[in-house]
Amino acid sequence: MQPRNMSMSGVVDLAAVKAAQEAKAKAEQARAEAARQGGTGAVSPADLVIDVDEAGFEREVLQRSAEVPVVIDFWAEWCQPCKQLSPVLERLAVEYDGRFLLAKIDVDANQMLMQQFGVQGIPAVFAVVAGQALPLFQGAATEEQIRGTLDQLVQVAEQRFGLTGLTVDPDARPGGAAGAGAEAPVGPYDALLNAAAEALDAGDLDGAVRAYQNVLADDPAHPEAQLGLAQAELLRRVRGMDPQRVRREAAEQPKDVAAQIAAADLDLVGGHVEDAFGRLIETVQRTVGEDRDTVRRRLLELFEVVGPDDPRVIGARRALARALF
Repeated sequence: MQPRNMSMSGVVDLAAVKAAQEAKAKAEQARAEAARQGGTGAVSPADLVIDVDEAGFEREVLQRSAEVPVVIDFWAEWCQPCKQLSPVLERLAVEYDGRFLLAKIDVDANQMLMQQFGVQGIPAVFAVVAGQALPLFQGAATEEQIRGTLDQLVQVAEQRFGLTGLTVDPDARPGGAAGAGAEAPVGPYDALLNAAAEALDAGDLDGAVRAYQNVLADDPAHPEAQLGLAQAELLRRVRGMDPQRVRREAAEQPKDVAAQIAAADLDLVGGHVEDAFGRLIETVQRTVGEDRDTVRRRLLELFEVVGPDDPRVIGARRALARALF
């Protein structure tokens, strides 16, 4: 089977973005603490390939996927194609110098994980990025195909989630990376941020909004709270909407600001990022005065949800500037 194209690049998974931002911030705190204590936070090249079982899956794969893309190699001792593929993946993990982590899972010893991923045959290669799993390829693949898939994976991870990978130091002691497995120091707003995350998980969007607002009242520039508030407010706005009615009204009333804004919110939640941005930019072009400013402000809020470094946001900012000036 040929390596598949990444589908994540066109999707905004709000829960995954939130989880990635939180875990990435904690990983950065842990590295900063390690540096304060005299460590480097770097890993050895030997740490780029790990064996993972069911007991360590959450810690070694799910949690670490918020810091670095994790490529999973499902294999077995009796599988001859696995014995050809695995050395290639291991070599590329070192060559890519920390841009992804390779986790090897023996399917005979970890059949529950095999079932959870829906593996039908081996070798099978998956990736986990910010807690999201996606299949890469199954069966034989050329090294050129594998490289193309890995290149796309690390690009998506960096552009969508800001995950630039691990720092590798050839002189680092294997298994002794500073901050590995360490608890991040508790920040001044952790209790409020945890309360907000729990409210989101429970569907209490009003509670999540209040918790994020409490953080921002004390620290208006707090990036995690800004992102969380933008996400919670978006989800609260679309709650109870009738998608068919909203889209019909937007199509029938292209000059209606409220109708276009509501449709753009639905577009974004549904993963149609460019459609949401394009709809509001076109509305900016058709409006003046207070209506134009209302649309502009909503577009800026949606930029916050997606993230300022996302190429789609960068392009839309340019288009907005052209529409305004």
